[in-house]
Amino acid sequence: MTTSHPPTADIPNTPIAERPNVAKVVAAGCVGIFVELYDNGIFAFMATALAIVFFGVTSPSNAIALVFAGYAISFFIRPLGAIVCGILGDRIGRQRLLVFVIGLISVATAGIGLLPTYAAIGIAAPILLVTLRIAQGFSVGGEAAGAMTFLAEHAPDGHRGRITSYAQIASFLALLTGTLVAYAMSPWLSAAAIEGGGFGSFAWRIPFLVAIPMGVIGFYIRKHIADTPNFTRLKESGGLSHNPLREAFATPEHRRAMLLALFIPLMNGSGYYVLFSYMPTFLKSQQIGFDTGTALLVTAASLVVISIAIPIMGKLSDRVGRKRVIAGAAIAMAIAGVPCYALIVTGNLALAILGACLMAFIFAGHTAVIHILIVELFPTRVRYSAYGLGYNISSALFGGTAPLLMTLLIPQFGIYVPAWYAVLTALGTLAAVSTVKDRAHLPLRDTL
Repeated sequence: MTTSHPPTADIPNTPIAERPNVAKVVAAGCVGIFVELYDNGIFAFMATALAIVFFGVTSPSNAIALVFAGYAISFFIRPLGAIVCGILGDRIGRQRLLVFVIGLISVATAGIGLLPTYAAIGIAAPILLVTLRIAQGFSVGGEAAGAMTFLAEHAPDGHRGRITSYAQIASFLALLTGTLVAYAMSPWLSAAAIEGGGFGSFAWRIPFLVAIPMGVIGFYIRKHIADTPNFTRLKESGGLSHNPLREAFATPEHRRAMLLALFIPLMNGSGYYVLFSYMPTFLKSQQIGFDTGTALLVTAASLVVISIAIPIMGKLSDRVGRKRVIAGAAIAMAIAGVPCYALIVTGNLALAILGACLMAFIFAGHTAVIHILIVELFPTRVRYSAYGLGYNISSALFGGTAPLLMTLLIPQFGIYVPAWYAVLTALGTLAAVSTVKDRAHLPLRDTL
């Protein structure tokens, strides 16, 4: 076990003058997040069409649960992606792994757009769909921790919250793009259009094939950016860990930090994966009755709101600390979750937009800050590995399963299940973040 550390702990961040151009660094971090989250989110937005195409049904309601099961399965491969990419990222560099993961997810997403249908190859079609979805999950498992670590280690002290928040803007702009693409395709995504031949039989492929040009651009940008000052400094001093994940489990502080990385993101389950990814399907349910276009419009409005609010919350966390911002968001969500869903389920478009946008604004206080808070829990030697493992286990347990959970529980317990899920996850996040030592105003550590 490698436990001896060179005397580089708490070395201040590299001076701003020695850093690469900030805009170039932000572009390299954000472009991958955009591509990864577009590719990941479009699967959920296209759930109805995928149910028709890959499960051989005439009524999409009969197969949506199976599509979301495939969605959930991919999340359980994320921790493996986090382990493999994290260990390599801590040993050979953040930049090289970020190039790899953006290439992998672009190929997997484009592959979905090229798959033969159930009508053409039978049961092989859904098997291939889930296989490519698993490849997406592996890639995303290495992306979030890698991109956020990359941005945080390049950012000057006092600005880490603001700079890493840009990546979260990219993630929600990716969802917005996916929403708009799905909205543009919606006239051709019904069972009648898909099975009727002509453009409708091909239209569902277009949102997935968009991954090809996006992936090429992202790959090029990441290929031409230097690694982070923290990693480079540690490498030059001979301080890299030979087995960062084992080292992370070897110390009580790191084990506790990984538990925090598991439970502080609880709100992501009710926020990112229900409020945004699952919301179009929720709004099209018989109880609410919106059509595809209207449902996507509600989601698009909330995505605009959260994209505006995220940098405000990121900058605020640089001033008052990560802990206060996340705790405030959790308290607000616990109070407002049920009333906001009461607006959404009225079936009135204006009220649904108001409820979704209020929740989006509240959730910005969590999503803008969660990643930088976790980054700051770990030193450079183990940051990518430990952060990635804890966060991706959380995503698998409480995020990727959320759309499937909602699909199964709403018929049994009523339309307010997502609201109570929002309240419970907010309270869980609040309990976990209350135990954190806030390091917003301290330099990133290279070693323990």
